[in-house]
Amino acid sequence: MLKKTSLHTLLLLMAAMLVTQAHAQVGGRGTYDFLNIAVAPRVAALGGNALPVNDNDIQLTTFNPALINPAISSQLSLAYVDYYADLGFSSVQYGRTIGEAGTFVAGLQYFNYGKFDYADEAGNRDNTFGAADYALSLGWGRQLDSSFSIGANAKLIGSQYENYNSFGIAVDVAGTYLSKTGWLFSLTARNIGSELKSYLPGEASAMPFSMQIGVSKRLDHVPFRVILIYDHLQKWDLTYDDPIDLKGRIDPITGVRSELKGVEKFGDQLMRHFIIGGEFYIGKGLALRGSYNYKRRQEMQIPDKLAMIGFAWGVGLKISRFQINYARSTFHVVGSPNYISISTQLDQFKR
Repeated sequence: MLKKTSLHTLLLLMAAMLVTQAHAQVGGRGTYDFLNIAVAPRVAALGGNALPVNDNDIQLTTFNPALINPAISSQLSLAYVDYYADLGFSSVQYGRTIGEAGTFVAGLQYFNYGKFDYADEAGNRDNTFGAADYALSLGWGRQLDSSFSIGANAKLIGSQYENYNSFGIAVDVAGTYLSKTGWLFSLTARNIGSELKSYLPGEASAMPFSMQIGVSKRLDHVPFRVILIYDHLQKWDLTYDDPIDLKGRIDPITGVRSELKGVEKFGDQLMRHFIIGGEFYIGKGLALRGSYNYKRRQEMQIPDKLAMIGFAWGVGLKISRFQINYARSTFHVVGSPNYISISTQLDQFKR
């Protein structure tokens, strides 16, 4: 009876996610797109998205709240990203189980874009101003039975750019299913909400809504976990027409752009949804990670300098009571941001 009830609950959750498809937006075309930036090194190393990995890592719950479970109670995590141009991103998370209510995760993400100079039309500079985004979240998760789990994040979002500010609210919902053979399936819908106060009156923007479905499996006879994520389930065509035309697809005489057709077009559009990643475990205290994001590579590459754009890698190290993670994710040939975090279970320090 419990399994039947759990299945019905998960199906209802999935149906609620799909209802929002009609209002879906691709990241970068609305406000608060910083919510899709990974701060946790492990998330960044494995593609920067909702990971279908349930091994009691509190940092994964920011993107996938269905991973919240009693094992992360009393877990504290701090993360920092040394981004481009001295930008600094940080986050803090703490988990706690409260009786029959379930397990909760409180978190704060802060994106600091530094100081900027005021300048007039003549280029005269006088004083400076700042810019920052932040998100305060409260997540909840519950294990329905040995196979199904659900979770949700509620987020209060804010932006402050000079004298312009904006506030909004959003929720993430997610469900996971663990098969008897060890395959973990996950479905998430992120950033369902609205802007309460826009930067300019009457100019509210759409939220960066997205849906992901993912699957992972730790192999039985090899210390390796394979991860596959299908991003932007709500929208098929994710192609971006670059007006700079670095790939030379616009005829210089006619101005007509050469488009992909047939199987080649289908394959390109399909691959833009997939993120492939994996973790290799060396003993109990060391993990090596890596991923490939085809969409990122197609959008950010410079044709004559492909480099490692679209690839990411990282390492996880367990030292005594502390879990330390580090990652680098290549967005552009100019360099790769550095991600670092430290996590611990505070209850372990009690005598």
